[in-house]
Amino acid sequence: MNQIGKSAMFSMVMVISLLLTGCNLGNTSEDSRKSMIQSVNPDPTAIEDQKGKNYKLAEKVKKDVRSVPAIYDVAVLKGEEEVLVAYKVKHMQRMHMKRIEKEIKQKLEKNYPKENFIVSSDYKIFIEVLELKEKIRDDNNFSKEKAEERLQKIIKFQQELT
Repeated sequence: MNQIGKSAMFSMVMVISLLLTGCNLGNTSEDSRKSMIQSVNPDPTAIEDQKGKNYKLAEKVKKDVRSVPAIYDVAVLKGEEEVLVAYKVKHMQRMHMKRIEKEIKQKLEKNYPKENFIVSSDYKIFIEVLELKEKIRDDNNFSKEKAEERLQKIIKFQQELT
């Protein structure tokens, strides 16, 4: 094999390695993998009281966001002080992202003026919310403090993206 052939082969191996490393599906849950190709319609989650008033608020928020025609999937996580809303926009509506986000924020601020909302259409944030929700649901040793700490990291990450 000549020098050009070796170089091309090396480049191809590097590209494949980078693609496989970038996918990193080993660290994601079943729901987060499914969410890449379909709507998973996750239940809303509240860190403090899973079936109390915070949970009911998260349910109402999800219903309100889901009523926006351009939205097809919503994950809501109610923390101590913030409500994180991550949503997915229908493919043909992606060119209207700014308008959709503005509509969602206005609706939530009007319906829940005392709440502090963090709204995101970023897919990574959606996945992070799913992962945290599953951790809260499945891991009995995962404390409310750890959950709130993780939520704050997700919120910080979201703010860095904007």
